[in-house]
Amino acid sequence: MARDGSQGEDYVGPLKRLMLTILVLCLLAIFLVWRIDSPRVERFRAQVADKVVPSFDWAMAPVTGTINLIRDLRSYQRIAQQNQELRRELQQMKAWKEAALQLEQENARLLDLNNVRLDPKLTYVTGVVLADSGSPFRQSVLLNIGARDGIVDGWAAMDGIGLVGRISGVGANTSRVILLTDATSHIPATIQPSGQTALVSGDNSMAPPIDFLENPDQVRPGDRVVSSGDGGVFPSGLLIGQIARDPGGRLRVRLAADYERLEFLRVLRDHGHQAITEPGELISPDGPAPTLESTDG
Repeated sequence: MARDGSQGEDYVGPLKRLMLTILVLCLLAIFLVWRIDSPRVERFRAQVADKVVPSFDWAMAPVTGTINLIRDLRSYQRIAQQNQELRRELQQMKAWKEAALQLEQENARLLDLNNVRLDPKLTYVTGVVLADSGSPFRQSVLLNIGARDGIVDGWAAMDGIGLVGRISGVGANTSRVILLTDATSHIPATIQPSGQTALVSGDNSMAPPIDFLENPDQVRPGDRVVSSGDGGVFPSGLLIGQIARDPGGRLRVRLAADYERLEFLRVLRDHGHQAITEPGELISPDGPAPTLESTDG
């Protein structure tokens, strides 16, 4: 048995060398044939290529598939990078859109303020709402204008449409506005077109009720409510809102001001009117000229 194994190994070595020699000679012959510049050899090469190359499609399929896969991977990487860039640009566009919307809203508020028609005798100061301290028990806002701007307690504050409230508390650089919806707010008003006077009393709701109305039968939903100027609280003719009726049948005021978007407020300077302090002297034929004093209302 040992001899048979050794004899088999003796045949394998020469056989390998013989096969290697034959392979080298074949390759050398193919190389020489491929390098010979002769018309016959060229026709022979063309015939060999026509016969052999088409039958090698199956052998080239893995190579072609690998190349296509590499191209697809590179294309996918480029698409992923473009997707990330587009996402970043979209985030920037959203930020710019939000900024543009805020600027548009602020511009609209300022345009509304400029469109409010006021008595030519009234002047105003425009302030920015800094904070909203609204609560179930107290509703007010803080403005960035104060005593340095000449703001005085009691002056009326309006947005771009209607009356918002009155100044109640003035600091050097800030002032507080008590809204019409606050429970401490009571504004004398006139209802048009009936001309009846009433009191708009805040109750911490967005539709304050109407109190002390002489004849409710003459009032209809949709009637305008403006400040009456009684008591010197506010100048007359400032728009407050419109009459509405709640489910319980009580008359309320649907406020004209947009309380959900208070960004800019116009504080009306109201220095009051000349008051007659000594009316008896007006009818005295020989008395001195009447004395008129200017007081702050």
